[in-house]
Amino acid sequence: MSSTMSEKILARASGKNKVEAGDIIIANIDIAMTHDLTGPLAVESFEKIGAEKVWDPSKIVIPFDHQIPADSIDSANNHIIMRNFVKKQNIEHFYDVNAGVCHQILPELGHVVPGEVIVGADSHTCTHGALGAFSTGIGSTDMAMVFAEGNLWFKVPETNRFEITGDLKDNVYAKDVILNIIGQVGADGSTYKACEFAGQTVNDMTVSDRMVLCNMAIEMGGKTGLVEADKKTIDYVEKRSNKPYKIFKTDLDAPSLNIIDVDVTDLEPQVACPNHVDNVKPVSEVDREIDQVFLGSCTNGRISDLRDAARILKGKEVAKGTRMLVIPASKEVYSKALDEGLIRIFIDAGALVSAPCCGPCLGGHTGIIGPGEVSLSTSNRNFKGRQGSPEGEVYLSSAAVAAASAIEGRIVVPE
Repeated sequence: MSSTMSEKILARASGKNKVEAGDIIIANIDIAMTHDLTGPLAVESFEKIGAEKVWDPSKIVIPFDHQIPADSIDSANNHIIMRNFVKKQNIEHFYDVNAGVCHQILPELGHVVPGEVIVGADSHTCTHGALGAFSTGIGSTDMAMVFAEGNLWFKVPETNRFEITGDLKDNVYAKDVILNIIGQVGADGSTYKACEFAGQTVNDMTVSDRMVLCNMAIEMGGKTGLVEADKKTIDYVEKRSNKPYKIFKTDLDAPSLNIIDVDVTDLEPQVACPNHVDNVKPVSEVDREIDQVFLGSCTNGRISDLRDAARILKGKEVAKGTRMLVIPASKEVYSKALDEGLIRIFIDAGALVSAPCCGPCLGGHTGIIGPGEVSLSTSNRNFKGRQGSPEGEVYLSSAAVAAASAIEGRIVVPE
């Protein structure tokens, strides 16, 4: 019987010839990631169950990215807990405060290859499915068991495959595509399902664009986001990793597969309005003054996003009364932006450029908003209180919309 990509990857990981949607399996984990915010609870739980050694220190990746540099005694304590754990367990892949956002540096530094099962103590771990892996977020206590045993139970998910067709118009990007899809299916439209992104539009996208799609699969309830590996994937992976990999593809007659057609030919720039990611409208229908623009995060803090924003901002200035915060997603992205002169463009426009980190995305550090303030963000969530005060408002958009809006001081369509 035919199978989906997720079923094939999970069958490999569980040592079975075949698994089907709904099966409960124990899967071996290829990569486990936790960071400075979720890591301390995982370490505490690891010690509580009496575990002494992690199953494989070469398969654990620990980046610091959420509250860096430490902004409080509590966050400094968390950093100490994790540094001590790294030292005690001889964790090979530890990235301190200067590396960047976890979901950017894992693929960038060669930790992700097709066919793997990847878990992270962060809900946007689904990003890594853009490279043909089964990648999903788990809780910190589940991560403690992964640290100890190297495996975890899963219910094999059904699959929603989004067949995306049509050429994108100027100033319409992958972020607009995924916001539009979430707006159509709703925040619970893919609950505990694998979200595959396919079709000619996806084939034409860069790996970075595909990461945007997979990153926000969780915002429609998805268990993971996936794109089948192709030549672009292989080129990306083989420049960064020497790990073996295996490419899996979905059989289009698989029983657990649901195909959803999406035509983006006439798609306009989109914005998710407060306080739900599925409250999506065309930018042309939204007229809102803004106090802050945030360009960054694991969704849209890559070099392509910085280039898109710089192209619009060059020779212009951020509007008076509006502040703009630019945070590259990694050290590599920051370095490229420096080499290409993008940082100078942002500074000359009046933006504040910060070191790679999660920034205001989680509302915990660097650039949170106050009561009554309005933020336009290239990140992935706009829940009440997500970027600071519960009395503030968060809108989500592409980098191009963010840059154009920063110039005008209100949400606008890029020219």
